[in-house]
Amino acid sequence: METALPTDPGKKIRDNVWIVLSIIGALVLFLFALDLMVSSLQHLSRNVTETILLATANPFTALFIGLLVTAMLQSSSTTTSLVVALVASGAITLQNAIPIIMGANIGTTITSTIVALGFINRRKEFKRAVAAGTYHDFFNILTTVVLFPLEYYYGFLSGISDWLAKRFFTPTARPVEETIKPISSLFGPVVRGLSDLIPSPFVLALLAVIMLFCSILIFRKLISDLLKAKSPEVFSRFFFKSQLKSFGWGLLTTAAIRSSTITTSVVVPIVAKKIATLRQAAPFIMGANVGTTITAFIAAALNANTSSAISIAIAHFLFNFIGVLLFFPIPVLRRLPMELASGLGKLTLKYRLVGFVYLLLTFFFIPFSLIYFNRDATESLHLTYAATAPGEPKVYYRVVTQMNKRTQSGEWVRYEGNAETITDQEPSLIYPVYVKNATLFVGDQMFLFNRPGFCWDGEDGQGKYRVCIDQVLSHMALADISFDSVYVYKQHYVEGSQARSDHRYYYSAAHKILLQHEELVTPDSAVVREKLLKFEPQ
Repeated sequence: METALPTDPGKKIRDNVWIVLSIIGALVLFLFALDLMVSSLQHLSRNVTETILLATANPFTALFIGLLVTAMLQSSSTTTSLVVALVASGAITLQNAIPIIMGANIGTTITSTIVALGFINRRKEFKRAVAAGTYHDFFNILTTVVLFPLEYYYGFLSGISDWLAKRFFTPTARPVEETIKPISSLFGPVVRGLSDLIPSPFVLALLAVIMLFCSILIFRKLISDLLKAKSPEVFSRFFFKSQLKSFGWGLLTTAAIRSSTITTSVVVPIVAKKIATLRQAAPFIMGANVGTTITAFIAAALNANTSSAISIAIAHFLFNFIGVLLFFPIPVLRRLPMELASGLGKLTLKYRLVGFVYLLLTFFFIPFSLIYFNRDATESLHLTYAATAPGEPKVYYRVVTQMNKRTQSGEWVRYEGNAETITDQEPSLIYPVYVKNATLFVGDQMFLFNRPGFCWDGEDGQGKYRVCIDQVLSHMALADISFDSVYVYKQHYVEGSQARSDHRYYYSAAHKILLQHEELVTPDSAVVREKLLKFEPQ
């Protein structure tokens, strides 16, 4: 009779220690890659920064960028981490980043769809596999269909996430710092040393992406091995016993892996082999969608000195959580993505080519079509100004504006120097800009387009002030161009220990840009402090 070999308790302890160390190592690698990514993105050239701004200023383009990048990387966690780094570095605004997050949520579903199509030679399992694989698609697509228009027209997600972030942080137009100073970051000296060793920000950014992707792959491998240690039947009984338990385990396992791609892909063969039904697995997939948002929060925590990074992490969570609130508790809506997925499964079983057509339409043809029909949705301007501070020589700076014509939101990016002196400079200031209810918001300033004599109060670092619309000029010639409907604003400080001069601002109502800024030395004489020299539509 054979006797069982005794197990080595020391080996089990060593295996457990190795798993813990591997998880800690992957986490450290992830945090370091994020720190390096933010630092390298801040030092990209002016042309690269403007390209990013132009691409993401159109929400449909940004949606496709998120979808395509995630489909190629097959990891929404990597994409959202990159988006957090872009927002933290000041390369894009919160409003421009949210469509990328939405696209990433759709793009990550391509993996489970491809896994489902892998059952094409197994007729009995193919229909259930397609239904399970595309449920994740329809859940995220339907959530995007609901939330994208709300964000596009009303700034729904950006408004809520920004409001929540402001409870703890104070975001305004801010200088882009030379280096990011994360709270309790241990990587500052290493990042600076690596930046000195490799002066190219492109190489550093590429290195950061590779390390970021590797850290997530390590997490995937560790958790995937743990899941494979159990049989599918045990997996099913343990994870899909009840709807709430299924949702909870989907959330927890995905938060641990930091990628919904693997957890949702594991569900496909389980449903295909009838170990669990799609109805049982659906809450698990919803929970996985919420659990994957943990990556953005970890990335944002590393850059907690920039509230916009916190805002985009909150927006990512809200997108997925609102989707769950729509399609989990309400029975009629809960059946909608399930019926769509099951219907596609039946159709694909009858016509095998349907699955591949669906894949091409969803992830390629439709996004490209949306971009094509919305290619003129943004307006880009290159502006050159001359500025003179009291007692200082004249200096020049350029402003690149990106404004969405429909939502009237965008940003101004400022570069020191004129077109001849700027080569690969990084921006000195990035201002979020938007127009709402005939009011232009530029950073922490606002200008109302109303009748002459209309006034409002404000406050800045110099004290409280009052701004009034002095007059509206029918036209104003500047920079070899005649601008129509120019609003003239007069700013007067009403409080403060020091006597401060009044200021006058000229804004174009059509283009929502500053034309001229004057300081009133006396009520009848003014000194031009800023003046538009060159106006270049792109």
